[in-house]
Amino acid sequence: MRKQTFRILATATVLLTLLQLFPYCLGATYSTSYEFLDHPNGSTHYRLNVVVSQSLQEYYYAKSHFLNSENEFDKFVTPYALQPIADSLRQVYTDDEDFTNGALMIVHQIPYEQTTPPLYPVETMVDNKGDCDLFSFIAASIIKAGGLDVVLLYYEQEAHMNIGVSLPSQPRDARGDIIYVTNNNIKYYMAECTGGNWQDGWRVGECPDELRDAGAQIILLDGYEQTSTGQVSASFANLAVATLTLTSSTAYIIQSSTATLSGHLSPSMQDKTVTLYVRVNNSPWQVLGTVTTDASGHFDYIWNMEAGGIWHVRASWSGDDYYAAADSPIRTITSLSSFFVMLIAITVILVVIGTIAYVAARRNNQSIPEPQPPEIPYYQ
Repeated sequence: MRKQTFRILATATVLLTLLQLFPYCLGATYSTSYEFLDHPNGSTHYRLNVVVSQSLQEYYYAKSHFLNSENEFDKFVTPYALQPIADSLRQVYTDDEDFTNGALMIVHQIPYEQTTPPLYPVETMVDNKGDCDLFSFIAASIIKAGGLDVVLLYYEQEAHMNIGVSLPSQPRDARGDIIYVTNNNIKYYMAECTGGNWQDGWRVGECPDELRDAGAQIILLDGYEQTSTGQVSASFANLAVATLTLTSSTAYIIQSSTATLSGHLSPSMQDKTVTLYVRVNNSPWQVLGTVTTDASGHFDYIWNMEAGGIWHVRASWSGDDYYAAADSPIRTITSLSSFFVMLIAITVILVVIGTIAYVAARRNNQSIPEPQPPEIPYYQ
């Protein structure tokens, strides 16, 4: 029994030690670039570099992708997460029509592949493939982030989706008839998001022939994502590499105690928002909180660990116009429940008592003289 108890304790110690040593890997980032022109008929080329952190991709992967009805498609529109892309396009386009066509050039570069279930824009950009609804979510997110009124257009019979964009005036660069839908006296000009020819693809106001007589259901963006845990990085320049570290004041902790998470953003940058993600055991990543770096790029976060379990924690920064997004290594903290600590204490006490009793018994046995055989008289 004592050997079995020692074996269990030794195995638990080894497992906990391995969990502390091996999750210290750096998070990956996903990089891509998109080209676009200064005008649909223009000749000036721009290349936009976009970086997505692994933590942001995993955050959206863990979100619900379930739909009760087609009216919930708008939850996949994420303007905040793609705001840096919209801001970059606005540096080129001051005209709303040109801005919309610039957003269409971006989605026209993503390879087409039928995909289920619906995905969030960040996921599609990482996969670099998708279909009509996924492209529509990206375009709507960028255009919404650029300050325009946009809707999703869903064609149930045709199993298709594109978007409608409200512009201050009728599109000037549309080739042929200008197609739009109306809702509450607002004209939403059709914008087709599929098509692989980004330089000469569909422009706002144009419509594929098979959709001219199709009835589109207008899905207003009432339930779009208002904010996110992070954003993509976007810049016309090659984004420099930033590093983010993370340490914990302890690797093991008793439930309901506090641990201090500390880290540093390099190069040192002040007033940068760092998001802390956690997951317990094998559950999805969730946001623990956010912190702001000081003048030296340092940050601290006091974490009250109310639940037991094996916790993984990472820090993430979304990047800026000069530096790509960065994730810290993943750290592991084992939070021991009060019951588990008490069980270990009782086990140790029993082992100690058993060991003492065993040693005492052996000493007693050694102090008792062995019986001698009786002496047999010797006769000559």
